[in-house]
Amino acid sequence: MANKKRRKPTFVDLFSGVGGMTLGFEKEGFENLFSVDFDKKINLTYKKNFPKHKLIEEDIKEISDKEILTLPREKKVDLIIGGPPCQGFSIAGNLGRKFVDDPRNKLFKEFVRFVKVLKPNFFVMENVARVYTHNKGKTKEEIIKLFEKLGYSVECKVLNSVDYGVPQSRRRIFFIGNKIGEDIVFPERNISKDKNVFETINDLPKIKSGESSKVPNHEAMNHTSQMLKKMSYVSEKGSREEIPKRIRPTSGDPRKYIRYQKDKPSICITGDMRKVFHYNQNRALTVRELARIQSFPDSFIFESSKISQQQQVGNAVPPLMAQAVAKVIKKQLKNEE
Repeated sequence: MANKKRRKPTFVDLFSGVGGMTLGFEKEGFENLFSVDFDKKINLTYKKNFPKHKLIEEDIKEISDKEILTLPREKKVDLIIGGPPCQGFSIAGNLGRKFVDDPRNKLFKEFVRFVKVLKPNFFVMENVARVYTHNKGKTKEEIIKLFEKLGYSVECKVLNSVDYGVPQSRRRIFFIGNKIGEDIVFPERNISKDKNVFETINDLPKIKSGESSKVPNHEAMNHTSQMLKKMSYVSEKGSREEIPKRIRPTSGDPRKYIRYQKDKPSICITGDMRKVFHYNQNRALTVRELARIQSFPDSFIFESSKISQQQQVGNAVPPLMAQAVAKVIKKQLKNEE
């Protein structure tokens, strides 16, 4: 008798952004049932790259419990993934207020609500690494207890994207929970040689400030003559200290006005990399170069303005990092079947 075809495990992506996590889980064979994001500019990119997906472009707080139950297209949700924005770090804890009670973290509560309503076997929640140590570790314990009340076993761990084939040092906390009695498993580090910036972007066409190329999203920012002069003094691995004092910036993030080190993984990509310079070209990196460092393929096209595109790349979860997490969860779902 022929073997019964195994169904694809299913997932829902909340606060999906451009779809870095979606791409990683799809590459591992998961089927997206629907995604939710309210940002119209970001959604242009998501719809460009996932044209067949059901994208809910609504304020997640306005989606009722009853509506949530109608969204999965009559299929069971195996997994919910997402990275809810959390801003309540500075006050929560300092004034005796719990992290989960801070009104600025209401979107985090929406993630919890979707888990409560849809009851997936697994969930994966990603956020900034600072959550792990915030308020002397009490914040992560608050988060874990909320999910435990829903019947989930939960653990969290800070992962670095550089350990999973991404040419970038990017530390993020991942909460993984399940209600099927399996031990929580995180992906093992890939101990092969780290990828560096040079081998990631060096084959792209060389372009100058303001120039573009035939490669999608490979367009150089149009820098001012003053900025070009400042960056011309900065050598590879160099910093603002090489800029003459009369024009040297004296304030701002010390990670700005530096030049990439080509034989090392990148520093963490953020939403604003305009003052971090190419290792041997006198300009900031293009959106395509930043996307490659985030492990997005060249076929993944970013839409909207250049500034928005850069923010989209910087806020995304590296697809290869997401795929590493997807791999261990897929294995456990197979065990459960």
